Amino acid sequence: MTINKIVEGDKMTLILEDRLDTTTAPQLENELKGSLCDIKELILDLNQLDYISSAGLRVLLAAQKQMTKQLGKMEIRNVNETVMEVFEITGFVDIIAIR
Repeated sequence: MTINKIVEGDKMTLILEDRLDTTTAPQLENELKGSLCDIKELILDLNQLDYISSAGLRVLLAAQKQMTKQLGKMEIRNVNETVMEVFEITGFVDIIAIR
């Protein structure tokens, strides 16, 4: 998985490419742990994400909880049909802002 990070003040955008699964979820988790401290707005762009597993969903949920804890917001953008289907089946569409 490739993670491209753009930080503008207290806004961070992460652009994820390829697969977010058991193998790559720790990579995203480490990136988030080291980057969220002063962030008030987190945007995850999934335009080029081909697949997400339960391990990836766990990392997204942890990020959402962290952003809520620090009074920030998180939004997922540009989700393809395959990943959106996973979000719908798991109920993530009800707990995370997805555009």
